Amino acid sequence: MADHRPDASPAASLSGLTKRFPGFQLGPLDLVLEPGTVLALVGPNGAGKTTTLNCMAGLVVPDEGGTEVFGAPVRPDRAEYRRDIGYVGEENGFFQGWTAARNLKFLSELLPGWSKDRANRFVQRFALPLDKPVNKLSRGNKTKLALVAALAHGPRLLLLDEPTAGLDPVVRSEVLDVLWEITEDGEHAVLYSTHVLSDISRLADELAFLRDGRLVLRTGRDELSESWRRVSFRLANEGIELTGVVEHRRVRAEHQIITREAETTLQQLAELGAEAVEVSRMTVDEIAVQILKEGHHVARAES
Repeated sequence: MADHRPDASPAASLSGLTKRFPGFQLGPLDLVLEPGTVLALVGPNGAGKTTTLNCMAGLVVPDEGGTEVFGAPVRPDRAEYRRDIGYVGEENGFFQGWTAARNLKFLSELLPGWSKDRANRFVQRFALPLDKPVNKLSRGNKTKLALVAALAHGPRLLLLDEPTAGLDPVVRSEVLDVLWEITEDGEHAVLYSTHVLSDISRLADELAFLRDGRLVLRTGRDELSESWRRVSFRLANEGIELTGVVEHRRVRAEHQIITREAETTLQQLAELGAEAVEVSRMTVDEIAVQILKEGHHVARAES
């Protein structure tokens, strides 16, 4: 990614963001997203991903704390932040009986900065059918329409809730390419939520893991890839303790472990005299599964 000015405002800054519902509380969340960054908000359904994005977009008012977008506070009585946000959510507010083309024409008259050329470029790139009413579009084409609407006014911050849901593999790949390209100039940022873990290894620079309304870990994608390993070895000792191990299976003297601190773990195994040591890398989505399974335990160890 390109560099951004060190004195520039963050693309988004969450400070103590809290929203309460019966039986569930989101936050308090503290999170800073710099321009030029693609951050994946990773978590299972019900973790609070959609609520986080809705608060950041100004669609839901938090009970405490708040968000700034490029220095502008996200508040119902302030409109400055809206020009910098492109949002794709579960409900996108299109007129269902209107065609995709008519919906885009309507939005072009409301959103400052709308570019007809930019909109047409994304329409062609996504192969979006413009002549069909929205209520006749497939789920994937509705997502394409929402993406065109979110991108056409040139926002500097994209907030995307499950942006690849319902897309076929070809279009999904194209969407991920577009999102990556947008951040190349270092002036734009993308925050997208997902439970499709295969997406994160393709697009995200950084990962923020949300579980039960709490941010349990934020880390760089490459940092995870370098530190986590799956290891098998032979060792007769019982009751061994290895630093960084989050999963340990043993059948007699045969061991299989997953460690988040591979270098330290392997050094300890050498000191213990472990034999037949085999090390294999893990994919980012495999690591993400482990973090979400372990939750706060892994987060505390890595923080």
